[in-house]
Order: sequence, then C-alpha cells, then structure tokens
Amino acid sequence: MSDDYTPPQVWSQKGANGGQFSNINRPVAGPTHDKDLPVGNHALQLYSLATPNGQKVTIMLEELLEAGHDAGYDAWLIRINEGDQFGSGFVAVNPNSKIPALMDHGVTPPRRVFESGSILLYLAEKFGAFLPADPAARTEAMNWLFWQMGSAPFLGGGFGHFYAYAPVKVEYAIDRYTMEAKRQLDVLNRHLADNRFMAGEEYSIADMAIWPWYGQVVAGKLYGDAATFLDAGIYGHVRRWHDEIAARPAVQRGIMVNKTSGEPSQQLWERHDASDFQTRTQDKIGAE
Repeated sequence: MSDDYTPPQVWSQKGANGGQFSNINRPVAGPTHDKDLPVGNHALQLYSLATPNGQKVTIMLEELLEAGHDAGYDAWLIRINEGDQFGSGFVAVNPNSKIPALMDHGVTPPRRVFESGSILLYLAEKFGAFLPADPAARTEAMNWLFWQMGSAPFLGGGFGHFYAYAPVKVEYAIDRYTMEAKRQLDVLNRHLADNRFMAGEEYSIADMAIWPWYGQVVAGKLYGDAATFLDAGIYGHVRRWHDEIAARPAVQRGIMVNKTSGEPSQQLWERHDASDFQTRTQDKIGAE
C-alpha cells in the first residue's frame, strides 16, 4: 500500500487483486465456459450456495413447505470459488453471475428469477404467503426488504470484505465500513425495540432477507470474531429477533441447504426431497 497512490486516468487490471475471491474477480460479464445446468423433478429449480443471500431463498422455500404449500424444489450447488456461476447455463438464468438464481418450470415458458429480493417477492406472490395482505403492513415489509437490498452490500462487500477477506488490513476502509455496519445495526435495533418482526407482528420475507445478514453477524456466525469487534452485545433487540427466528424448524433446515462449510451434519450440498435432511447430509454421505 502506498500513501501517495494517484489513480490513473484510465484504470486497467493488473493481474489478480488478491484476497479470498481474487480467482473469480474480473471486470467483464458473460460466461467463461459452456456448462448446462441440471434440472430435477420439481417445478422450482434453485442454483445457489449457502451464503447469506442464498440462505434467504432456501429459508423461504422451507417455510413455504412448512406452511403446507406445494413448493417442492431442487437445490443445486453452485461453487462460486470455482467459477460455476460463469457457466453458460447459469449465465442464461442470471446474466449477473451471482447466486441465488431460480428457474420456475411450472409456467410456460419456464421463467427465470434472479436477485434474492426478487426471488423472495416472486415466491411470496406465487404462493400468497409471507407478505402481509394489509396494505400498511405490506408496505412496511417492502420498505425493509428494499432496505436490506441497499444496505447489506456495505455489511458484506464493505465491512466483511475489509475486515475478514482483504489481503491487507486497511485501517481507513475497516473504520469506514465498521461505522456504517454499526449504524445499520442501530437502525434495526431501534426498530425491533418496538416490533416483534420487521413488518410488525407478522413474520415476512423482510425478516427472511435481513436475518441471514444482520441476525447472523450479531449472533457471531459471520466473519470470524466480527461480533466481538462490532460490540454486538449492545444490539439486544436484534439478538432477541435473531434467536426467535433461529428457533424456527424451516430456518434450521434452510440454512443447511447448499452449505459446504462447518459441521458435516449441517451440510446438505444438494436438496431434492424432504428426507434429504435425514439421509443425505455430508456426515452420512461421507460414511457411505
């Protein structure tokens, strides 16, 4: 790092930029290789990884099933560290090459849905669930859904990147994004002091969008010891909300789908049937 760095008039890439994801970062879009996506037996085909953005959708799908909706789905693992998101089949579903991506084969022609917020809203409207019918509560849920879409990049791509993943520790960047992450947590903490869930008393897609990011960081589940660094204990209302949602069986299943890290018993690389949670986790696959 140089204190006297001056940006060039026109930027150009100078090889890998370092960091955990340097092997997949590039300044252009489009596929890098031909690869078709698999298609299972269900109408809904999810291509994802258990990052916070991916967990939003698997939580939603498991909640729909828990509530009795006909929302069977196949979840296929996309290994972003290996560049699966740049295969031609995946790019056809999501030209932005980001997980999660969904194909709905239950309509003609099959419909692609990308961006996690769009997928949550699509599923909520398709099944008439987890989005309040009351106009005021629906608006509040949408307010917070879009708040998450605009805010989480500062938590993940900003704070998370510079605190946990960057190849060098840049004090200015860490301080800048830590301040913003704490401000956002304070926004949530103040709101949840007066509300059980994000849209009031009704659990909704707004909670499913926000929980994997902000609930998990307060609970110490993201970015190593980030909860200590952020003094997360001061956000007691966020932690109360996190704990209530974490106790939901559908959430416990949802965060396992497409997970490739942590305890093998909590990793379900692919999900095709409800029985997979009992028979196809990695501890059982490895024992075969």
